Amino acid sequence: MFKDIQEFMPGESASNKHYRAIFISDLHLGTPGCQAEALLEFLKTHTCDTLYLVGDIIDGWQLRRKWYWPQAHNDVVQKLLRKARKGCRVVYVPGNHDEFARDFLDHSFGGIEVVEHAVHITADGKKMWVIHGDYFDGVIQFAKWLAYVGDTLYEMALKANRHLNYMRGRLGLPYWSLSAYLKHKVKKAVNFISDFEIAVAREARKLGYDGVVCGHIHHAEIREIEGVLYCNDGDWVESLTTLVEHHDGRLEVLSFDPYSEVKIIPKTTSLVTA
Repeated sequence: MFKDIQEFMPGESASNKHYRAIFISDLHLGTPGCQAEALLEFLKTHTCDTLYLVGDIIDGWQLRRKWYWPQAHNDVVQKLLRKARKGCRVVYVPGNHDEFARDFLDHSFGGIEVVEHAVHITADGKKMWVIHGDYFDGVIQFAKWLAYVGDTLYEMALKANRHLNYMRGRLGLPYWSLSAYLKHKVKKAVNFISDFEIAVAREARKLGYDGVVCGHIHHAEIREIEGVLYCNDGDWVESLTTLVEHHDGRLEVLSFDPYSEVKIIPKTTSLVTA
Protein backbone atom coordinates (compact mmCIF):
# COMPACT_ATOMS: atom_id res chain seq x y z
CA MET A 1 0.00 0.00 0.00
CA PHE A 2 1.00 3.62 -0.35
CA LYS A 3 0.73 6.54 2.02
CA ASP A 4 1.53 10.25 1.97
CA ILE A 5 4.75 11.32 3.64
CA GLN A 6 4.97 14.56 5.60
CA GLU A 7 7.74 17.06 4.89
CA PHE A 8 10.44 17.63 7.51
CA MET A 9 9.56 20.33 10.03
CA PRO A 10 11.71 23.49 10.06
CA GLY A 11 14.91 22.87 11.98
CA GLU A 12 14.94 19.13 11.38
CA SER A 13 18.05 17.78 9.69
CA ALA A 14 18.01 15.44 6.72
CA SER A 15 21.79 15.25 6.58
CA ASN A 16 24.08 12.33 7.31
CA LYS A 17 21.49 9.74 6.37
CA HIS A 18 22.57 6.20 5.56
CA TYR A 19 20.48 3.95 3.33
CA ARG A 20 20.65 0.39 2.17
CA ALA A 21 20.60 1.58 -1.46
CA ILE A 22 20.40 4.84 -3.40
CA PHE A 23 19.34 5.08 -7.04
CA ILE A 24 20.16 8.20 -9.09
CA SER A 25 19.97 8.81 -12.83
CA ASP A 26 19.87 11.48 -15.51
CA LEU A 27 22.57 13.68 -14.02
CA HIS A 28 23.55 14.86 -17.52
CA LEU A 29 27.06 15.84 -16.51
CA GLY A 30 28.51 17.91 -19.33
CA THR A 31 25.48 20.16 -19.72
CA PRO A 32 24.67 23.54 -18.11
CA GLY A 33 21.41 22.02 -16.86
CA CYS A 34 23.12 19.56 -14.53
CA GLN A 35 22.60 20.55 -10.89
CA ALA A 36 26.07 19.37 -9.90
CA GLU A 37 26.44 21.49 -6.76
CA ALA A 38 23.13 20.26 -5.37
CA LEU A 39 24.05 16.68 -6.22
CA LEU A 40 27.41 17.03 -4.46
CA GLU A 41 25.70 18.24 -1.32
CA PHE A 42 23.32 15.28 -1.47
CA LEU A 43 26.15 12.78 -1.99
CA LYS A 44 28.13 14.26 0.91
CA THR A 45 25.26 13.95 3.38
CA HIS A 46 23.58 10.73 2.18
CA THR A 47 25.51 7.47 2.15
CA CYS A 48 24.54 3.91 1.29
CA ASP A 49 25.69 0.34 1.00
CA THR A 50 24.97 0.24 -2.74
CA LEU A 51 24.73 3.18 -5.14
CA TYR A 52 23.08 2.59 -8.52
CA LEU A 53 23.83 5.03 -11.36
CA VAL A 54 20.79 4.39 -13.56
CA GLY A 55 21.93 5.95 -16.85
CA ASP A 56 22.49 9.33 -18.51
CA ILE A 57 25.18 10.12 -15.97
CA ILE A 58 27.38 11.84 -18.58
CA ASP A 59 25.66 13.52 -21.53
CA GLY A 60 27.68 12.39 -24.54
CA TRP A 61 25.14 13.90 -26.94
CA GLN A 62 25.73 17.42 -25.63
CA LEU A 63 29.49 17.02 -25.23
CA ARG A 64 29.80 16.04 -28.90
CA ARG A 65 28.05 19.28 -29.87
CA LYS A 66 29.84 21.58 -27.43
CA TRP A 67 32.34 20.86 -24.70
CA TYR A 68 31.13 21.91 -21.24
CA TRP A 69 32.81 20.50 -18.15
CA PRO A 70 33.11 22.84 -15.14
CA GLN A 71 34.95 21.87 -11.96
CA ALA A 72 31.73 20.86 -10.17
CA HIS A 73 31.10 18.14 -12.77
CA ASN A 74 34.60 16.80 -12.26
CA ASP A 75 33.97 16.89 -8.50
CA VAL A 76 30.88 14.70 -8.94
CA VAL A 77 32.91 12.07 -10.82
CA GLN A 78 35.62 12.18 -8.15
CA LYS A 79 32.99 11.85 -5.42
CA LEU A 80 31.53 8.73 -7.07
CA LEU A 81 35.00 7.19 -7.42
CA ARG A 82 35.77 8.04 -3.79
CA LYS A 83 32.59 6.29 -2.65
CA ALA A 84 33.65 3.14 -4.53
CA ARG A 85 37.13 3.27 -2.96
CA LYS A 86 35.66 3.59 0.53
CA GLY A 87 33.61 0.41 0.24
CA CYS A 88 30.30 1.53 -1.26
CA ARG A 89 29.28 -0.76 -4.10
CA VAL A 90 28.72 1.48 -7.14
CA VAL A 91 26.85 -0.02 -10.11
CA TYR A 92 26.61 1.91 -13.39
CA VAL A 93 23.83 1.07 -15.88
CA PRO A 94 24.41 3.29 -18.96
CA GLY A 95 21.56 5.08 -20.73
CA ASN A 96 21.08 6.56 -24.19
CA HIS A 97 22.98 9.80 -23.53
CA ASP A 98 25.98 7.84 -22.21
CA GLU A 99 25.58 4.89 -24.56
CA PHE A 100 29.34 5.00 -25.23
CA ALA A 101 29.74 3.27 -21.85
CA ARG A 102 27.87 0.25 -23.22
CA ASP A 103 31.08 -0.64 -25.05
CA PHE A 104 32.55 -1.44 -21.61
CA LEU A 105 29.87 -3.68 -20.13
CA ASP A 106 31.01 -6.12 -17.45
CA HIS A 107 34.15 -4.07 -16.80
CA SER A 108 35.06 -2.14 -13.66
CA PHE A 109 36.60 1.34 -13.63
CA GLY A 110 37.92 2.67 -10.34
CA GLY A 111 35.71 0.16 -8.56
CA ILE A 112 32.56 1.19 -10.47
CA GLU A 113 30.86 -1.79 -12.13
CA VAL A 114 29.46 -1.19 -15.64
CA VAL A 115 26.52 -3.46 -16.50
CA GLU A 116 23.70 -3.49 -19.05
CA HIS A 117 21.15 -3.97 -16.27
CA ALA A 118 21.22 -4.96 -12.62
CA VAL A 119 19.10 -6.95 -10.20
CA HIS A 120 18.57 -5.52 -6.73
CA ILE A 121 17.03 -7.56 -3.91
CA THR A 122 15.39 -5.35 -1.30
CA ALA A 123 15.64 -6.07 2.42
CA ASP A 124 12.11 -7.49 2.37
CA GLY A 125 12.86 -9.78 -0.57
CA LYS A 126 11.59 -7.91 -3.64
CA LYS A 127 13.49 -8.68 -6.83
CA MET A 128 13.93 -5.36 -8.62
CA TRP A 129 15.10 -4.98 -12.22
CA VAL A 130 17.37 -1.91 -12.58
CA ILE A 131 17.47 -0.42 -16.10
CA HIS A 132 17.73 3.05 -17.62
CA GLY A 133 14.59 2.59 -19.72
CA ASP A 134 15.52 4.01 -23.13
CA TYR A 135 14.90 0.63 -24.77
CA PHE A 136 11.18 1.28 -24.13
CA ASP A 137 11.23 4.68 -25.82
CA GLY A 138 10.08 4.31 -29.43
CA VAL A 139 11.54 7.68 -30.41
CA ILE A 140 15.00 6.62 -29.22
CA GLN A 141 14.76 3.24 -30.91
CA PHE A 142 13.18 4.16 -34.25
CA ALA A 143 13.58 7.92 -34.83
CA LYS A 144 16.81 8.94 -33.12
CA TRP A 145 17.07 12.12 -35.20
CA LEU A 146 13.81 13.27 -33.61
CA ALA A 147 15.27 12.55 -30.18
CA TYR A 148 18.22 14.85 -30.99
CA VAL A 149 15.83 17.63 -32.00
CA GLY A 150 13.83 17.13 -28.83
CA ASP A 151 17.02 17.19 -26.79
CA THR A 152 17.94 20.62 -28.22
CA LEU A 153 14.50 22.01 -27.42
CA TYR A 154 14.71 20.53 -23.94
CA GLU A 155 18.04 22.28 -23.33
CA MET A 156 16.39 25.58 -24.31
CA ALA A 157 13.63 24.97 -21.75
CA LEU A 158 16.22 24.15 -19.09
CA LYS A 159 18.11 27.37 -19.84
CA ALA A 160 14.90 29.38 -19.34
CA ASN A 161 14.32 27.34 -16.18
CA ARG A 162 17.72 28.35 -14.76
CA HIS A 163 17.10 32.06 -15.33
CA LEU A 164 13.61 31.81 -13.84
CA ASN A 165 14.80 30.03 -10.72
CA TYR A 166 17.68 32.46 -10.26
CA MET A 167 15.09 35.21 -9.97
CA ARG A 168 12.88 33.07 -7.72
CA GLY A 169 15.85 32.45 -5.45
CA ARG A 170 16.56 36.18 -5.24
CA LEU A 171 12.92 36.70 -4.22
CA GLY A 172 13.07 33.98 -1.58
CA LEU A 173 10.76 31.66 -3.51
CA PRO A 174 11.28 27.87 -3.65
CA TYR A 175 12.70 26.04 -6.63
CA TRP A 176 10.13 25.33 -9.36
CA SER A 177 10.69 23.46 -12.61
CA LEU A 178 9.33 25.25 -15.67
CA SER A 179 10.35 22.41 -17.96
CA ALA A 180 8.57 19.82 -15.82
CA TYR A 181 5.46 22.03 -15.69
CA LEU A 182 5.39 22.39 -19.48
CA LYS A 183 5.96 18.67 -19.97
CA HIS A 184 3.07 17.70 -17.73
CA LYS A 185 0.75 20.25 -19.34
CA VAL A 186 1.21 18.74 -22.78
CA LYS A 187 -1.23 15.86 -23.26
CA LYS A 188 1.03 13.86 -25.55
CA ALA A 189 3.89 14.08 -23.06
CA VAL A 190 1.61 12.87 -20.27
CA ASN A 191 0.42 9.99 -22.45
CA PHE A 192 4.02 9.12 -23.33
CA ILE A 193 4.96 8.90 -19.65
CA SER A 194 1.98 6.66 -18.91
CA ASP A 195 2.69 4.38 -21.89
CA PHE A 196 6.37 4.19 -20.95
CA GLU A 197 5.62 3.22 -17.35
CA ILE A 198 3.17 0.51 -18.39
CA ALA A 199 5.57 -0.93 -20.99
CA VAL A 200 8.45 -1.10 -18.51
CA ALA A 201 6.29 -2.68 -15.80
CA ARG A 202 4.89 -5.29 -18.17
CA GLU A 203 8.36 -6.31 -19.34
CA ALA A 204 9.54 -6.60 -15.74
CA ARG A 205 6.57 -8.86 -14.95
CA LYS A 206 7.25 -10.93 -18.09
CA LEU A 207 10.85 -11.48 -16.96
CA GLY A 208 9.75 -12.55 -13.49
CA TYR A 209 10.69 -9.50 -11.44
CA ASP A 210 8.66 -8.07 -8.57
CA GLY A 211 9.47 -4.53 -9.62
CA VAL A 212 11.58 -2.24 -11.73
CA VAL A 213 13.75 0.82 -11.08
CA CYS A 214 14.43 3.10 -14.03
CA GLY A 215 15.05 6.69 -15.09
CA HIS A 216 15.04 8.22 -18.59
CA ILE A 217 11.76 10.19 -18.54
CA HIS A 218 12.74 12.58 -15.70
CA HIS A 219 9.56 11.82 -13.75
CA ALA A 220 10.03 10.38 -10.26
CA GLU A 221 7.34 7.92 -9.25
CA ILE A 222 6.58 4.94 -7.04
CA ARG A 223 3.40 3.06 -7.88
CA GLU A 224 2.05 -0.38 -8.56
CA ILE A 225 1.25 -1.19 -12.20
CA GLU A 226 -0.54 -4.45 -12.94
CA GLY A 227 0.95 -6.10 -9.88
CA VAL A 228 4.50 -4.80 -10.50
CA LEU A 229 6.20 -2.17 -8.36
CA TYR A 230 7.26 0.62 -10.73
CA CYS A 231 9.92 3.03 -9.41
CA ASN A 232 11.47 5.94 -11.28
CA ASP A 233 14.23 7.90 -9.55
CA GLY A 234 13.68 11.11 -11.56
CA ASP A 235 16.64 13.30 -12.47
CA TRP A 236 19.17 15.94 -11.39
CA VAL A 237 18.48 18.60 -14.00
CA GLU A 238 14.90 19.65 -13.25
CA SER A 239 13.21 17.71 -10.44
CA LEU A 240 16.37 16.91 -8.37
CA THR A 241 15.07 13.60 -7.07
CA THR A 242 16.46 10.26 -6.01
CA LEU A 243 15.08 6.89 -4.98
CA VAL A 244 16.28 5.38 -1.70
CA GLU A 245 15.79 2.06 0.04
CA HIS A 246 15.61 2.15 3.82
CA HIS A 247 17.06 -0.70 5.85
CA ASP A 248 13.63 -2.29 6.29
CA GLY A 249 13.12 -2.46 2.51
CA ARG A 250 10.88 0.62 2.31
CA LEU A 251 11.36 2.58 -0.91
CA GLU A 252 11.00 6.34 -1.01
CA VAL A 253 11.55 9.21 -3.45
CA LEU A 254 13.41 12.20 -2.02
CA SER A 255 13.34 15.65 -3.57
CA PHE A 256 16.12 18.22 -3.15
CA ASP A 257 15.25 21.93 -2.94
CA PRO A 258 18.44 23.98 -3.51
CA TYR A 259 16.76 27.15 -2.20
CA SER A 260 15.39 25.70 1.04
CA GLU A 261 17.09 25.48 4.43
CA VAL A 262 15.52 22.03 4.69
CA LYS A 263 17.22 20.58 1.62
CA ILE A 264 15.73 17.10 1.37
CA ILE A 265 12.01 16.46 1.55
CA PRO A 266 10.18 13.21 0.85
CA LYS A 267 8.25 13.44 -2.42
CA THR A 268 4.58 12.62 -1.76
CA THR A 269 4.71 8.83 -1.60
CA SER A 270 6.73 5.88 -0.47
CA LEU A 271 6.08 2.17 -0.37
CA VAL A 272 5.00 0.84 3.00
CA THR A 273 5.74 -2.82 3.48
CA ALA A 274 3.03 -5.04 4.85
